Amino acid sequence: MDAGVSLGLLCLLLCISWLYFSLKKRKPEKLRHNFFRQNGGLLLKQKISSSHEAGVESAKLFTAKELKLATNNYDESRILGKGGFGTVYKGILPDKRIVAIKKSKLVDESQMEQFINEFVILTQVNHPNVVKLLGCCLETEVPLLVYEYISNGNLSEHIHNHNVIRMFSISWKDRLRIAAETAGALAYLHSAASIPVIHSDVKSSNILLDGNYTAKVADFGASRLVPLDQTQITTLVQGTLGYLDPEYLHTSHLTQKSDVYSFGVVLVELLTGKKPFCFARSEEDRSLATYFIVSLKENRLFQLLKPEIANEGKTEQIIAYSELAERCLNLKGEKRPTMKEVAMELEGLRRFEMHPGALGRNDDSTSLQSESNDICYVELSSYTDDASEQYSMEDMSEKVPPH
Repeated sequence: MDAGVSLGLLCLLLCISWLYFSLKKRKPEKLRHNFFRQNGGLLLKQKISSSHEAGVESAKLFTAKELKLATNNYDESRILGKGGFGTVYKGILPDKRIVAIKKSKLVDESQMEQFINEFVILTQVNHPNVVKLLGCCLETEVPLLVYEYISNGNLSEHIHNHNVIRMFSISWKDRLRIAAETAGALAYLHSAASIPVIHSDVKSSNILLDGNYTAKVADFGASRLVPLDQTQITTLVQGTLGYLDPEYLHTSHLTQKSDVYSFGVVLVELLTGKKPFCFARSEEDRSLATYFIVSLKENRLFQLLKPEIANEGKTEQIIAYSELAERCLNLKGEKRPTMKEVAMELEGLRRFEMHPGALGRNDDSTSLQSESNDICYVELSSYTDDASEQYSMEDMSEKVPPH
């Protein structure tokens, strides 16, 4: 009798254990399924199917398990960049491809359909100077985005973070090339992509450099698609201090010219080596854009130049470059050039680098001598940005929050 009772209890315990572990196993599966539906997975599958039928390159759907394995369970040693809006991890896929996996902190469930529609378009963007968006995972609470991995950090690190061992000094010739490549990529997004794309967060930390130091425009988390029958969209103002288009800031109307303004700030960064916003300058000159424009009006351009550029650059070339940056920074968007025009001018300046006579150079103007007082050049000790800020993982303090 006792043996029978014991056997019965044992069977009961085994059944309870089996039921417990079955439910425990099913819970994550159910959760992943719920997240997939919540994040627009069914709509995305439909879009991918339509793309296949149309013979168009489509996005890849990664599973949560794939990306967990790729990042070694999101190990801290795999972190590429971290900030107020999320974290980017280095991942290694089963086929040995290295990728960057962006894990955001926030998601607006009411905008999921728009997210899916824009995601599908952005995965079809193909340009040698644009970071390729490979796919996503929708089985997690917040969608994960998977990008091609770019190995040499971002432009901001190379311009400002002089003491990092792996950095090298970027020559004027390379700065001009990087500017031209970036402008070409933005011009492509504005006019050559299937639907015009406004990046809306152009800045030096969103320009990555690959193994050959080729520029790659990154972070389309804030990008907006523009309907073909419109030239602007209205959105909550968000962006990065020092790069924000004043017109967008006042009207909430985001246009392609907003990207032009932000790119103008990048042009000045490349020219001067100064940060886009600096508290060491007087209050009215803390914005690099304002400081630059005022300095031009007061004929102090040569004082602003980074010393190496003053020695390497040709007078006419740097003046033409500065005038282009000034036009990009015009307070009125309608008076700014288009990104296509900017790209063409920069390519012309690159040709001048190879054929100096193109701009009517005088023989005695082979270089500029800098009179710079080196105001606000950023050393590592005063560099407050996250040094590994690839893929636009900015600190909240440097972001202008939506309002």
